Amino acid sequence: MKKGIFLLTLIISIGLHAQEIKNVNFVQEGEVSKLIIETDKDVFAERFHVSEDKQIILDLKNVKVSPKLLRGIDTSEFPGSAVYISGYKKPGSTSDIRFAIQLRDNVRSMLETKGNTIILNIENRFGVFSQNKIRASESTSLKSDETSQDSIGLNIPKSNSIEDILSNLTMSGPKKYIGKRISINVKEIPVPDLLNMIADTSGFNIIIDQEISKMPPLSLTLTNVPWDQALDTIMNLSKLVADKNANILIMKTLSQASKEKEEQLKTTALKEGLEPLVTRVFLVNYATLTDISKIIKDYLTPVRATMQSDERTNSLIVKDTVDSIDRIKKIIETLDTQTPQILIEAKIVEATENYSKAIGLTNGITFGYDPVGVGAAPLGPGFSFSTAGAPALGATIGVYKRLLGLDFKLQLLESEAKGRVISTPRVVTQNKKAATISSVQQTSFRVQQPATGNSPALATFQNISANLTLTVTPQVTNDGAISLLINLMKSSFGTRPSADAPPNMNTRNITTNVLVDNGSTVVIGGLYQTDTLDSVSGIPYLKDLPLIGWLFRSPKSNLTTKNELIIFMTPRIMNEEQAGMSDRQATNTGIDSKPL
Repeated sequence: MKKGIFLLTLIISIGLHAQEIKNVNFVQEGEVSKLIIETDKDVFAERFHVSEDKQIILDLKNVKVSPKLLRGIDTSEFPGSAVYISGYKKPGSTSDIRFAIQLRDNVRSMLETKGNTIILNIENRFGVFSQNKIRASESTSLKSDETSQDSIGLNIPKSNSIEDILSNLTMSGPKKYIGKRISINVKEIPVPDLLNMIADTSGFNIIIDQEISKMPPLSLTLTNVPWDQALDTIMNLSKLVADKNANILIMKTLSQASKEKEEQLKTTALKEGLEPLVTRVFLVNYATLTDISKIIKDYLTPVRATMQSDERTNSLIVKDTVDSIDRIKKIIETLDTQTPQILIEAKIVEATENYSKAIGLTNGITFGYDPVGVGAAPLGPGFSFSTAGAPALGATIGVYKRLLGLDFKLQLLESEAKGRVISTPRVVTQNKKAATISSVQQTSFRVQQPATGNSPALATFQNISANLTLTVTPQVTNDGAISLLINLMKSSFGTRPSADAPPNMNTRNITTNVLVDNGSTVVIGGLYQTDTLDSVSGIPYLKDLPLIGWLFRSPKSNLTTKNELIIFMTPRIMNEEQAGMSDRQATNTGIDSKPL
């Protein structure tokens, strides 16, 4: 009993002290792509290649990791060999983490450890890594397909790059020939003899299928070409297919290779047909059953698998093999997330500034002259000044000696007005869903109906409205930014030409599409307008005379009006964590990240 308690305590202690992944990053340095994994302690890493699926699998033993670090990394925009990197818990294990690297073409990799950092180096084209470097890294790999070169019956390669060359011949993608240059001038020679000649010259080991000896002979004249290019040319002419096993090249005819591939597919299908089926119920929280079913049906095992949906519980019942169930589970976990909800806040700032100035005689100077002097009794001079309304300085004299009715008013007027209107409409909507918010302001004006027949004239009131309407369609991008399709229309009342007339309408409209970072503010539009009006009236020619011209004109008026309109827009994702957008770099996780 005590021994069992001790073992349980030991297991719990080991689990509590498991290593933890602190960071996962991908960089590209020249012709080498690097997957860099940082841990708090030393971690045992295993690596192997799945050539059929063009994948590299990296397993980390007994580690913990935050779900944020298991995000998919889309590297397809890089020119390297890696297309997509996905991390997930290794199937059948509770403490191991697996990273699957999807490749464009089968290339080689090296695993190295620097302190608590694990670096998976991937060549971006075949031939970047020398074979010596690969051998040095094989001690960290899960398994190696190397075969001892000292085996009986195998030639010792004359080139250190022999395996690089053979891999280059058997892999897809662009080829770079690096073998030593040779010359061949033969006529009507059997294909096996040609292959043996090149094998003896280069030092590689070859196994030739019997069907090749039945092929027609070849005549070749090649001068100063790499021997691997010569070999590749012979393979193309004779329609041969090669498989590489370390430094051994197995040659087959295309028909024989096709038959073996068909047999392999039949064996795989037979194996899948004998694999037991399991049933799993998947609860769907946010996606619709119809949409998710259309996606999943393409990943079910043909003929054998079945899928049903339950509308009441919003669930999917899937019966399939264990591998397919695991794949479907990953698809649902990736796609069944909350739809991002975006709060969109707009600020519409409208500023108005008016300035006017009027200086001059309002009615000029008026006076009369009595040469005889028999007018009314003399009146003393008068003076008037007003500080309200339109300030004016004037003087009035009824009779002063021979002057009669002297009168003038000097107007001194300066006015300034400033106004600012701020509108802040806010609206919340889901990703890719249009939202509209509007505000209506109404006023009325009088309409006079004329009298007709026995009906008297009738006065009615008619309404007129000014609207503020904001329509926004947001779309959250893969890197967390927000694309906004915006249509904003703002109308406002101006001045009335008369008391009974409808007010003038000012309308502004903007339609645009902008890309904004989450929580950032962008200015989507601005309008600055300045109106200047100078007016003066008076007696022609006389009003333009220097010094005395102001006696023959009305006050000179200057009017300046400034209008400014600025529109700010701030989008913000409200459920960033729940929608999986905090550290998201891609919306989809690799479907075939798990090797088949």
